[in-house]
Amino acid sequence: MKRTLTLTAAVGLLCAGSGAAMADDLTLCWAAWDPANALVELSRDFEEQSGHTMSFEFVPWPNFADRMLNELNSGGQLCDLMIGDSQWIGGSAESGHYVQLNDFFDEQGIDMADFIPATVTGYAEWPKGTPNYWALPAFGDVVGWTYRRDWFERPELQEEFMATYGHELAAPETLEELMHIAEFFQGRDIDGTTVYGASIYTERGSEGITMGVTNVLYNYGFDYGSPDDPYAIEGIVNSPGAVEGLEFYRALYECCTPPGSSDWYMSENIDAYRSGQVAMQMNFAFIWPGVNADENVGGDRSGYFPNPAGPAGHYAQLGGQGISVVSYSDSQDAALEYIAWFAQPEVQERWWEMGGYSALRAVVEDPGFADSQPYAQTFLDSMAIVKDFWAEPAYADLLLAMQDRVHNYVVAGNGTAQEALDGLVEDWVEIFEDEGLR
Repeated sequence: MKRTLTLTAAVGLLCAGSGAAMADDLTLCWAAWDPANALVELSRDFEEQSGHTMSFEFVPWPNFADRMLNELNSGGQLCDLMIGDSQWIGGSAESGHYVQLNDFFDEQGIDMADFIPATVTGYAEWPKGTPNYWALPAFGDVVGWTYRRDWFERPELQEEFMATYGHELAAPETLEELMHIAEFFQGRDIDGTTVYGASIYTERGSEGITMGVTNVLYNYGFDYGSPDDPYAIEGIVNSPGAVEGLEFYRALYECCTPPGSSDWYMSENIDAYRSGQVAMQMNFAFIWPGVNADENVGGDRSGYFPNPAGPAGHYAQLGGQGISVVSYSDSQDAALEYIAWFAQPEVQERWWEMGGYSALRAVVEDPGFADSQPYAQTFLDSMAIVKDFWAEPAYADLLLAMQDRVHNYVVAGNGTAQEALDGLVEDWVEIFEDEGLR
């Protein structure tokens, strides 16, 4: 049962003198990745100030959704705080898994206008476009690209590339230019090693290929319904432009990726890039601090660029998550204290410095932000062009259908792009009808 909030000011409780009698043990649940390790360190300040003890349950990304959605759906009490994926917000709100935070935000003076608008819509709102908040934007993320700047800047390669394609070998601004670069490096000898054009998302089991292919589809005209009816998808999901975009992604996979990359997602792409196998990698922005610090590819050896534009638009797939209070928790007051602490500008500034991606505008709009890290400007540019997958309560069924249809065409080579997207429309219409949305 969702609890009604009648809370005193949580920030006022954040002091070392709050007393052992008031102390709670809180468990925060998230995915197992580098940002989670940074959050553990950041949270030590909360423990010292509040007297509460923080524990963490981190699950690898391929198993994260199954593990944590099962926990929520069973009414489990493992998690007091959940940093859940953006697509969960609809189902978690409607099923009562998360505490609605509007009253709490009002009491604490937490204003959603202070956060990057796309992260509020993507991570916090349900229904979308309404001021009903179920999370605080916690980790801004978006698909972008990393490239071997040191390879791109070799004069002999620049000269050859210009002669072949008629434009500079530089961070691509269009998908056509990205394809040229991937073709150019595919099978090329670099310092005695055969390298490949790009590592892209192809994973089938969870969400990987969907999170990859949408970065092309959006820019060829694919969309989630029409402005007048979000569930009217015929002729939009399977439009001629969307078909062309899906064909592009398959062509990129077939021509320009490493052998054996038929089921790759974040970790495999990171490994391929850091080991010097590829000239470019598609990946979420969370990896950039690790790339920058890497002894093999870090520093000036790497560069970063937003997802390139296509013939019908310029978008990138939104990632990232909001932090929510789980309604089944027996420590909701203490969990809300954590939310209030985490929302403070000085904490958000430290979060960015430690490798987290703050969504607070006071941090990302600071005049010095763009120069604070080599990838900071690319993060800003990327967050300005985001689009996200369905956040409907039935998102998991919608995602599974897209995973199967797209992977069967792009990787397995079955049928045509038109057939794949026509089949996806049929799948989604059936799901919408089952949900009473059509």
